Amino acid sequence: MRQFCFVFLFTLYSFNLSAQNPKLISGPWSGNVELRTAAIWLEVSPQVKSIAIKYYPEGNISKLKTIQPNTELGKDFNPIKIVINALEPNTKYLYEIWIDNKKLKTDFPTTFTTKELWQYRKPAPDFRFLTGSCSFFNEPDFDRPGKPYGGDSSIFETMAKTPAAFHLWLGDNWYTREVDYSSAWGLNYRASRDRSVKVLQKFMAAMPQYAIWDDHDFGPNDAGKSYILKEESRKVFQAYSLNPSYGENNQGIYTQFSYSDADFFLTDDRYFRSEPELEDSIDGKPNPQKTFFGEAQLNWLENALLASKAKFKIIAVGSQVLNQFNKYECLKEYPAEYNRLLDFLDHYKISGVVFLSGDRHHSEVISMKRKSYPLYDITVSPYTSGVSKVSGAELNNPDRIAGTLIEAQNFASISIQTENKQRILKVDFIGLHGEILGTWSISDQALMDTATSN
Repeated sequence: MRQFCFVFLFTLYSFNLSAQNPKLISGPWSGNVELRTAAIWLEVSPQVKSIAIKYYPEGNISKLKTIQPNTELGKDFNPIKIVINALEPNTKYLYEIWIDNKKLKTDFPTTFTTKELWQYRKPAPDFRFLTGSCSFFNEPDFDRPGKPYGGDSSIFETMAKTPAAFHLWLGDNWYTREVDYSSAWGLNYRASRDRSVKVLQKFMAAMPQYAIWDDHDFGPNDAGKSYILKEESRKVFQAYSLNPSYGENNQGIYTQFSYSDADFFLTDDRYFRSEPELEDSIDGKPNPQKTFFGEAQLNWLENALLASKAKFKIIAVGSQVLNQFNKYECLKEYPAEYNRLLDFLDHYKISGVVFLSGDRHHSEVISMKRKSYPLYDITVSPYTSGVSKVSGAELNNPDRIAGTLIEAQNFASISIQTENKQRILKVDFIGLHGEILGTWSISDQALMDTATSN
């Protein structure tokens, strides 16, 4: 057993070529950055005895403060979250990580900037964020035989150079293999190993990180609520992300955050999800037992949408939502919840809704006409996983916005800014080397029910 642990740790450290300090597995990076709080994440090796973080406003080192988290160390996997409070809004902070009383040296800046307090003071600030899905890093010993599934990972170098307020992972953030998803240790190993990849380190530190999951970072392919290790998987996701919260009553990972005049609803399409083979309908009516979000999460989402006053209400989902020609996983295959959500949006005249999804290994924007304003589903995929080209009925999908089908590695740079007295949401699909592969935009006015007054 000792020999095996040594081999594993040696392999893990060798893979983490970014760590100038061998006691660092991966990180540091920030997430859940608010007006007066922020969180820093890193993972350290089992031999580490102590960790501290020192931080101060840029240009004012006299206000340097130190935090020493009371965290259990010495385990096989040691992801650390350090919460910083009592910060000043709209302020850039520099931070240092100290491991066993030695300052960690990185080849990238370690900073974060708190949100601006704009409410009741000025118009909503313009901003940009990055998003996408499906990140596969090859590991030949455990990958399937044949051509490697993981592609060119330099896309993360391009993303690191793309200015943005934050990044949102849309699922399949890492890919569990057959050797991973049968044990809690394996689930932790995959998250730890893939987060330690050298090319990720500068990108992760470049901007705050938020995330949802999909099947591959949840468990086996197409896994849902019957997955026997879903509780362990939830713990792993919590340990390797910095979201504001994780579901309710220790179930699921759904949550919400805001930036400027946009609210982001991060949903969970796995923890409560029924098997797709369950009947869609019974006696001609949608089967209420076939769940996608589940009752608790759907009730939360409905109430959160009602409470939102944001111009843009962006609902992030691991699977596509509106694609009527999708022959794979899609919310439409769960008609009881699909109909309920769309009927809810109509009944309460919820304005500004846009869906954001991953999973498909290609990108596109799908529209759906209805009595109110059209709904849109922006799909962004893949980062490094194999590209999947559309086929069959999807080839000429009449609901796809022309010029938005991207069948190549890509990410999305999405901006929300004021143009001609309107707030415009613009999507640029960007390729490996920063080239724009497609673009689409929509105004807040075009996402407003004609019967609404706000």
